[in-house]
Amino acid sequence: MSGPGDNLLVVLGPTASGKTALGVHLARRFGGEIVSADSRQVYRELDIGAGKDREEYTRGGPAVACHLIDVAGLDRLYSIYHYQRDFRRVLDDLRRRRVLPVMVGGSGLYLEAVLLRYPLAEAPPDRALRAELEALPEDALRRLAAELGPRLPADIDTDTRRRTIRAIEIALHPGERRPAPLPELRPLVLGVSYPPGELRRRIAERLSRRLENGLVEEVERLLAAGVPARRLDSLGLEYRFVTRFLQGAIPSRRELFAKLHTAICAFARRQRTWFRRMERRGVHIHWLEGADRARAEELAAAWLQPPKAG
Repeated sequence: MSGPGDNLLVVLGPTASGKTALGVHLARRFGGEIVSADSRQVYRELDIGAGKDREEYTRGGPAVACHLIDVAGLDRLYSIYHYQRDFRRVLDDLRRRRVLPVMVGGSGLYLEAVLLRYPLAEAPPDRALRAELEALPEDALRRLAAELGPRLPADIDTDTRRRTIRAIEIALHPGERRPAPLPELRPLVLGVSYPPGELRRRIAERLSRRLENGLVEEVERLLAAGVPARRLDSLGLEYRFVTRFLQGAIPSRRELFAKLHTAICAFARRQRTWFRRMERRGVHIHWLEGADRARAEELAAAWLQPPKAG
C-alpha cells in the first residue's frame, strides 16, 4: 500500500487565483505540508511583492508547515538547479515522515523541473563571459541563443535578457555537479481557473491590498539597503514597476496601479499559456472552476486510495 509520502499533490494556477488557500486547505484535510513553487518567495528580503501571505498558513485552523520560502538572500542568484536540489531534500524528508507533499505555486519552471524531472546541472558563473554577452545588442544575443539550439537548458526561460545570458552561460559551460535524479512521482495536479474577467477583478483587488499594506515602502527599504534597481527589475512586476515609480518614471500612484494591473493581467495570460504547454508535454492537469474545495477534496481522496489488487 502506498502512503501519503509516496505521492505529490500539486495545486497550480495563475497569479491571484487563490491556490495558496486551497493548498493549505488540502494539506490540513489530508495531513500534508506545503512545498512552495514560487521563484520570488525563495528570497528572504521579499515579502509583500512576492505575495508570501503568511497568514494563509494559519487562517482557519492549525498552522500548516511550508517549505522553500525564505531560503536565499538577494545577494545570490537562486537558480532552477538550486530549487530542484532543495525540493529533493524536502521531498525525502516528507517521505521519511510519511507526510503528503502539497506543491503550490505558479512558477512554470519550478513546476516543470519537478513534474518533468529535468536532468539539471549546476554551472558556475563565468563573469568574463557575462560581461562579453552583456555588451552584445539584443538581436545578436538572440541569434547566439538560437545557434546554440539544443544545447540550451530546457528548464531556463529566455524571456528576459538576464535569463538568456544565463542560459547561454550554462550551454557553453555545462556543470559537472548533478543532483541525484528525482524519484518517480505519482502526482495529482489540480489547476485553479477563473474566467478572464473574474481573474482581472481578483488581480485588481489583490494589488490594491498590497499597495495599501506597504508595497511601495518595501521597495523603498530594499533600495535604501543597497539592493540595485537592476536587481529589483529582475524580481518580477511589482518590484520592477514600483522601482520605476520611485525613480520618477511613473508619475503617480494612480498610473502605477493602472500600469501594474495591466502588466499582471498579461503575466497571468502567459502563465495560462505555460500551463497549456505543460499539458502538451504530458502533465495531466485537473482543472477546477475557481478554487473549488469540494471538487479538489473529491479528486484528492480518490487519488489517495490504494490501488485495488488484481
